[in-house]
Amino acid sequence: MLSSLATWSRMIKLSHSIFSMPFALAAALLAWRTVPFRWVDLGLIVGAVVTARASAMGFNRLADARFDAKNPRTSDREIPSGAISQAAAWAFTGIAAALFVAQSAALSPLAGSLSPVALAVVWGYSLTKRFTALCHIFLGAALALAPTGVWIALTGGWGVVPAMLSLAVGTWVAGFDIIYSCQDAAFDREHHLRSIPAALGIRGALVVSAGLHLVTVASLAALPWVVALGWPWWIGVAAMSTVLCWEHAIVTPGDLSRVDKAFFDLNGYVSLLFLAFVAIS
Repeated sequence: MLSSLATWSRMIKLSHSIFSMPFALAAALLAWRTVPFRWVDLGLIVGAVVTARASAMGFNRLADARFDAKNPRTSDREIPSGAISQAAAWAFTGIAAALFVAQSAALSPLAGSLSPVALAVVWGYSLTKRFTALCHIFLGAALALAPTGVWIALTGGWGVVPAMLSLAVGTWVAGFDIIYSCQDAAFDREHHLRSIPAALGIRGALVVSAGLHLVTVASLAALPWVVALGWPWWIGVAAMSTVLCWEHAIVTPGDLSRVDKAFFDLNGYVSLLFLAFVAIS
């Protein structure tokens, strides 16, 4: 059983919840300044983020299975390797989607009615690489739904605070996804898949990534102008900016050997720092 759970966890990259969960919880912390806190809402938010991601990753693995099988970097993934069948993956993806809709509806009727739209966005990202190099922006938009969705679910409305949070998340995710995609630039060109590294080359892609992360830092720095945050926030902005600079320093056009460290470790630090300093501030 443990082996099977580990296999499914690897397929959906459960550990990658660290990229969206802290931003969702940070949005909840800010929303709870004006709406009552309930433990059940916290549990539903965590569950909704996990099941939305699980459904999106399941669909992604199914949509990309034939490409993953041809790519030496991804050929050992669970579906191409036969560790998980396509039928089982479809069942898992559908169950996760149903759980996400149910949890969204339990948070609020408005969130429940919008949950199919959210699923369409997070599933739709997986198909964008077939027709646009801006697929990274679509991924950023998909993860940017986390703080927006939480805010709508808890407050029943939208506004400049969730917009600023979503801008920070979206540009941050798009930027680091471009870095990660540099590994597959040659494969994407060969198989007519579109990405910024395939279109602009590694050097150009890294420049675009850095530009997106400048927008991220600007969004973080602007946040105190739309919601009251204490002085520790500026320490957090400095810390997150430093980590992003480190990320760009260790990945160069001539050396992609540390892409995994930049993608997994450093971006995990950014999201955890964000939640920590929102809570402190």
